[in-house]
Amino acid sequence: MAEQEVQNGSSDKTAEEVAFSAVKLLLTVEAPKASDAVQFYKAAFGAVEICRSTQPKRKAEQELPHIISAQLQLAGVPVLVSDHADDSVPVGAEVPLCLETPNVEAAVAKAVAAGGVLDGEVAEGDGACCGAGRVAKVKDPYGYLWKICSPVPAPAPAPAPAPGPADVEA
Repeated sequence: MAEQEVQNGSSDKTAEEVAFSAVKLLLTVEAPKASDAVQFYKAAFGAVEICRSTQPKRKAEQELPHIISAQLQLAGVPVLVSDHADDSVPVGAEVPLCLETPNVEAAVAKAVAAGGVLDGEVAEGDGACCGAGRVAKVKDPYGYLWKICSPVPAPAPAPAPAPGPADVEA
């Protein structure tokens, strides 16, 4: 039997080119708290709700419909919030979410006023994430860790090259 080596998904067949149109974050929270989570993200981070898909109550003791997906727009990025279903991803997954703002302190104060909890102190320099100047960590009431960062400083422009002998007129 002949062996065929396949590396990183390559094969003999030419793959059809695929282009993605978006990356969407999916935040799963303990049911039936997705509606509360949506309100928190709106109050804490200025998210805008775009649409919501619900399912009727699945159990007699449920007061609220199950939120299959609430789509928010947060800093230009689509974020989906969903009630946890038995077959869905775990609640409060260990993936930090980063928000960038020039006013870290005001953003932290707003998130804490909405119900988030500051985790540690504001870090600066080498302790900050992604090369940002300042970063604070806020844990939301639904188990997610949000890193609120100042923008990465723009690199200094490269100096113009010095004129060489070919650039000098005779």
